Amino acid sequence: MNSIQNKVVILTGASEGIGRALALELAQLGCRLVITARNLARLESLATELEALGAEVVVEPGDISVQQDCQRIVATALAQFGHIDIVINNAGMTMWTRFDQLSNLDVLDDVMRVNYLGPAYLTHAALPHLKQSQGQIVVVASVAGLTGVPTRSGYSASKHAVMGFFDSLRIELADDNIAVTMLCPDFVLSEIHKRALDGEGKPLGQSPMQESKIMTAAQCAQQMLPAIIHRERQLITSTRGRLGRWLKLFAPQLIDKIARKAIQSGH
Repeated sequence: MNSIQNKVVILTGASEGIGRALALELAQLGCRLVITARNLARLESLATELEALGAEVVVEPGDISVQQDCQRIVATALAQFGHIDIVINNAGMTMWTRFDQLSNLDVLDDVMRVNYLGPAYLTHAALPHLKQSQGQIVVVASVAGLTGVPTRSGYSASKHAVMGFFDSLRIELADDNIAVTMLCPDFVLSEIHKRALDGEGKPLGQSPMQESKIMTAAQCAQQMLPAIIHRERQLITSTRGRLGRWLKLFAPQLIDKIARKAIQSGH
């Protein structure tokens, strides 16, 4: 576990959920962290916790869907630490409505910009420095990037896009010894579900999930950590997700039924 000690890590979406849980885990392993999200107050509160664990932390608020913000985040990391070892593209947003009930098509643009273009922008800004360190790109994707999910069509599309993009990038960067690690969680207890956009592009305000029956962010982060440390290619956090990969090939109608049941049951 000490192989990650002193690594300089940029972590997006760090203010809550999986990002916050990952930050706490990484801090305890001695990583030097650049944490970013849009909410400055939450970032500063997290930084206080991380510093209490002995971590070196830099707070740099920003919106990853804005290319200039991504460039600034990378510049801040370099100014503070001199190099970059790992970029964890965790920030994301979601939607929760049938496509035929979607009246505001800006939802599709917003979700794609945050979930796909944001990681692409940040990775592009950091890439020259990751080549120097022979570093690692980590992407928090989703099992929704492996199969279709009803009521989350735009979200699933964005996660398919990010999976395809970073799988392609892995091949391009093979000679540079840069690892690309794709993390595919199933449902996770997070504020992201409360902020999921409805058909009019407004936040739901409450989670549609049965929260007592889904994995916590801390449990998810603990599963992700070994995959990050060992520079693994991919992690799927649930048995349902791992099974779904094969069912999509050999019994596609069955995986459709499983996806529908998961949304209807809320877990």
